[in-house]
Amino acid sequence: MSAGLTVRRPTRGATALRGGRIWRPTPFQVFGFLFWLVMSLAYWRVPLCCDAGQHAAVVERLKESLLHPRHPMADLPGAGSPYYSPYAVAEGVFARLTGLAGWEVLRLAGPLNLVVLLTGIGRLVRALTDRAWAPVLALAAMTLLWGTERAWWSGYLGLMSMAGNLGYPSTFAIGLTFWAWALTGARARNTGRVRYVGPSGLPNLAGYAGLGALYGLILLIHPITSVAAVLGAVAFVAGWQRGWSPEVLGRWALTGAVALLVAGAWPYFDVFALAGDPSVDAMHRRLYDGLGGHFWLAALGLPALWLRAARTARATPSATVPGADGVRGGRSRAGDAATGDAGTGRVRADQVRAGRLRAGRVRVLAGRVRAWVRDPLVLLFLLDCLVVAHGWASGHYTYGRIMGLALVPAQFALAVELAAPRPWPGGRRLLGWLAAAGACVGFLTVQAGAVVPRSLDPVGFEQPPRWPTYGWAARHIEPGETVIADGYYAVHSLAGYGADLAAPAWPDASLDERERQRRAADVRAYLAPDSTRARRAAVVRRYHVRWLLLTRWHRAPEEAVVVAWSRRTGEVLARVGPSGPGTTR
Repeated sequence: MSAGLTVRRPTRGATALRGGRIWRPTPFQVFGFLFWLVMSLAYWRVPLCCDAGQHAAVVERLKESLLHPRHPMADLPGAGSPYYSPYAVAEGVFARLTGLAGWEVLRLAGPLNLVVLLTGIGRLVRALTDRAWAPVLALAAMTLLWGTERAWWSGYLGLMSMAGNLGYPSTFAIGLTFWAWALTGARARNTGRVRYVGPSGLPNLAGYAGLGALYGLILLIHPITSVAAVLGAVAFVAGWQRGWSPEVLGRWALTGAVALLVAGAWPYFDVFALAGDPSVDAMHRRLYDGLGGHFWLAALGLPALWLRAARTARATPSATVPGADGVRGGRSRAGDAATGDAGTGRVRADQVRAGRLRAGRVRVLAGRVRAWVRDPLVLLFLLDCLVVAHGWASGHYTYGRIMGLALVPAQFALAVELAAPRPWPGGRRLLGWLAAAGACVGFLTVQAGAVVPRSLDPVGFEQPPRWPTYGWAARHIEPGETVIADGYYAVHSLAGYGADLAAPAWPDASLDERERQRRAADVRAYLAPDSTRARRAAVVRRYHVRWLLLTRWHRAPEEAVVVAWSRRTGEVLARVGPSGPGTTR
């Protein structure tokens, strides 16, 4: 046989016919699929509630007019509304192509958002460690280690909250955020798969530009989530990037510039105009109430964060005080050499020595602090806490919306710690038992009702909210017709069926808050017991009101004609104005 002839070895064993390995799913692929299946079914069994009416209304407006949608909840222009994000526009396109209603699109969005979230978790945890069970434990910690009081907000990732919020843009944005952090960490460490390398030996610029586009997309989809996303980018770059050459700085500057360019180029609203907008701060004030009851189980991850910080500090070369060997003993070499004016020279030398010593100590302290916060999860947790504290101190309570993501560093650090191979030292065993006990407590006290149906519940777990639906009223209300409603559920749900409200339920940048409050005052005046027929007629004319949807605590006015009622809630639908949608003056 000639030396230049290449001979392929015969493949033996079970894979001989294929010539390769048999694919085996990872633990996270198995448990992630089971979680996706269970949570999708849980999301579909619970009636949509809370903010779902607003998001369904956005889809309905885009379905009606993709380029010039109206205000999500009123017969007003919608230019400048931050609800018309790339995510919402994609949903609107899908609704136009399929003919599905906004509520149906929201239902289908839940499982899709969960896929993005789960793949983001897997990718981020793999960037932190190669331990196979770490993503599974991270998923468990993220969904169970919250508190023993229900926390139900968009962007909160406990089982109970996810059962109602999976279809929201915030869930999709958080999934993209996990992807962005993982890709940022890979770029900072230079450990990702690189196809093209520039003359400097660094990855190609296109990857950094693509990462910037991803951050810009997150900013447009859910601006408050983008605050946490940027903090994570800072933490991963500051913690893992080495060799800060001008080329490296230029690449990260390109990432930031592309993110701002993508966000600024979006035609539906100006995302930068939302900075400092106080219109939604008041409604977020209660985010800061009951923090202990909502989040105390997540504190089980703090020991894991401390261990990560300590390991990083030990791995970082310790700083020393420059010139310390020349200043011990109370005298300097300059003082020893002085033979003339000994007093003056010694004083000056002592001053120089003291200044150098203070500067050296400051550098040592700064070096030690940097070493302790070099780990990205530790730094991210500290930055999140600072932003949450700023929201409380400044009165911009909207920043409290990142509390859900502020728990992720502790939860993921705990997962990575407990995924370590055995045998475990005593401290890790204790931490594992505490984490298991905390997960059981969180599941049994708050989260179980999200995935255990009432028919299979032997204990009586607290179930997710079950809001009434308003299909019975929507059958009579044409899209674009204006409604006055007095019930909390109706006010937050009706717009999702295509109806308009005389007074929108939520603040929106496309409508001056003073105008929204004026409309709310007019609605209250209409519903007041001492309201006259003339006053009610003026409100009907001003806002082109066609329908009333009233709870049993309000009597229908004498001029109204009742056309339908709900057996479940006792609400009645009454007609008060001429048919056909109008435009508000």
